[in-house]
Amino acid sequence: MRRRAFLAAGATGSAAALSGCLGLFGSSDTGQEWDLPADPDPADGYAPAYGDPASRDVDESQFQTTETNGETVTLAPLDAVQYWHQTQGARFVDARGPDQYESAHIYGAVLSPATRNSSGGGIADWSEDDRIVCYCGCPHHLSSLRAAGLQKAGYENVYVFDEGFYEWRDQNLPLSGGEFDSDQSYVVAGEVAAQYAGDYAWAETTVADKREAAPIRDDGSFELHLRFTGLTDDTQVRVATPEFDVTRPLGELTETTLTA
Repeated sequence: MRRRAFLAAGATGSAAALSGCLGLFGSSDTGQEWDLPADPDPADGYAPAYGDPASRDVDESQFQTTETNGETVTLAPLDAVQYWHQTQGARFVDARGPDQYESAHIYGAVLSPATRNSSGGGIADWSEDDRIVCYCGCPHHLSSLRAAGLQKAGYENVYVFDEGFYEWRDQNLPLSGGEFDSDQSYVVAGEVAAQYAGDYAWAETTVADKREAAPIRDDGSFELHLRFTGLTDDTQVRVATPEFDVTRPLGELTETTLTA
């Protein structure tokens, strides 16, 4: 896949951190190459309008939903999310950690990480009526947690990007950041008592702010899919569940099913 980077204009602030300094113009499978204007307000969660797409109606009645921490969260597919991105139809929230955000994020998105129990509140100066799209890389575990938190805080028009960050990247859609191509992938599996079904297991690195979450299934099993930059078998990773909390080298964590 052909990629070329460009220097984004201006310093970028967000709800929780500064954005990266590089961006991406991607050539998609259809030959589309994006020529993006500078983002005049990097803290507002909107990308500047680009691409001049034909006006269309988005049939939100066809969207799937998921239940997260007592909230019904709506999953928006790639075609709708891309249309909203091109037309300033939604604000974009990256629910991952700062290190992942700095490496690469959807152009125009702000950082507002997911928290345990969806305890994260609103975003300063954003109206509760605005359409907000949350995304992550798993493809929608962290983003569902963040969306649930926004809904609990009173936001009424919240969506989760169903396919997630890596599908956006792989379609060569506009990004900002400094490291676009990272395909490292590790899976950490575990089991807890079935009574914890619907709760979450968390993984985080101990030396950088990289985190991932996965829901615990009805039988108590879970799988954490880690797609972070800079991982090795020796990276120390903490896995926290309602039943146990362990920190081990990543290579050891992937060799067995974790239990209490």
